Amino acid sequence: MKIIAIGMNYSLHCHELHAGEALPQEPVIFMKPDSALLKDSKPFFIPDFCEQVDYETEMVVRICRLGKNISERFAHRYYDAVTVGIDFTARDLQRKFRAEGKPWELCKGFDSSAAIGDWVPVEKLNDIQKVNFHLNIDGKTVQQGNTADMLFSVDQIIAYVSRFCTLKIGDLLFTGTPVGVGPVQIGNHLEGFLENEKLLDFYIR
Repeated sequence: MKIIAIGMNYSLHCHELHAGEALPQEPVIFMKPDSALLKDSKPFFIPDFCEQVDYETEMVVRICRLGKNISERFAHRYYDAVTVGIDFTARDLQRKFRAEGKPWELCKGFDSSAAIGDWVPVEKLNDIQKVNFHLNIDGKTVQQGNTADMLFSVDQIIAYVSRFCTLKIGDLLFTGTPVGVGPVQIGNHLEGFLENEKLLDFYIR
């Protein structure tokens, strides 16, 4: 199982973190190892190698078929469920690596940096490109988005990624975060929602 993640997939978030830079013309791809997966409402422990860990709330898609060079018009056949997830980012490390012109995989791929909630079959949603999602911290909504605002749709991403690497059953696709990312603190209670259904519920330790 591999975790494929998309950066800079919502225009307002691009301006939030990279003011003045042009919007991407192709999907921005990075990977997380399988050890990054955090599920079953287990707590997230803030690591000791960074000063700031930010939440990035996203819709996550589960791949259900083996595929390579998938056509965009057939891409919908290759996923069967979605959930809400958190792409945890060691923000101070990311700033450091970017300033030095180095890859920033470590600030994204550390242990437990990919939290996911309970799965919802795609059949339960009318259109996964018209899905509201949001994150509450300690009962207050801190980030919300709609998948209609993605720069690159799920099917476009699958077609693009599968040109480079084979998608396998059980792979996860983090589809990008909207505007409103921010830091977490020890003791925070995180709850993630797709539409009004709570799928993610855990604490920061």
